[in-house]
Amino acid sequence: MDISAAKIIRHLQLAAGLLALIHSTTSLADKTLVFNITSNPPLNTPQQTGFMDRISTEALHRIGYRLETVKLPAERGLKNTNAGIEDGEMSRIRGLEKLYPNLIRVPEKIMDWEFLVFSRQKIDLDQGWNSLANRYVAYINGWKILENNIPTSAHVTRVRTAEQLFTLLRKKRIDHIIYEHWSGIHYLRQYGLKNITIGQPPLAKREMFIYLHKRHRTLVPQLARALRDMKKDGSYQRIWRRTLSEDDPDMDRAE
Repeated sequence: MDISAAKIIRHLQLAAGLLALIHSTTSLADKTLVFNITSNPPLNTPQQTGFMDRISTEALHRIGYRLETVKLPAERGLKNTNAGIEDGEMSRIRGLEKLYPNLIRVPEKIMDWEFLVFSRQKIDLDQGWNSLANRYVAYINGWKILENNIPTSAHVTRVRTAEQLFTLLRKKRIDHIIYEHWSGIHYLRQYGLKNITIGQPPLAKREMFIYLHKRHRTLVPQLARALRDMKKDGSYQRIWRRTLSEDDPDMDRAE
């Protein structure tokens, strides 16, 4: 073999190796799903160490995918995912596919959420949502369950983030805010808020689901099966204890 032929072969080998590397990198990127998240610690964190982060990471791993997360305002997140900009929503209530037809709900819930009233003054919630009639309340824009159930007579302030929500409460600019149980407790501790009443009973307890854009429809049954398997083999419960509560007896809240 002459020198020029050897050089040609070597260049071909290098080109083949480069193509293989590009294909491997592209395949890895293709095997990553980007989920929009709506919650905060201890359910979601930027480092993906929250309860729902870990559950989603493990479930996706079982079907051969990696997880990336972004945090957008709740309403914009839904619109982005419906448009296919992101691949999925990590935690949304049942029925959003009626409003966002490009979203498909993974039928196995990721967890239950309790929607609570946090107040600087005691409030009687025996009438449920109607207890908020004529009250001054605030919540995060895009949380559909709140938009659909708070009485029209309530004086409503909508904000974009949980930080803004609890700042209103901390600075006494609003009487009542409505937020999710676990992250709400976290913010009370983070801000050192005292003399805050956590209304009981909860306004609602709802199953929360992952939604995927319709281009991933074939993954929906796989992801549902992975979540069910995690609950059966105990890994779901172990993540619950590690990230939420070591001694919470109410495990059906998660399952």
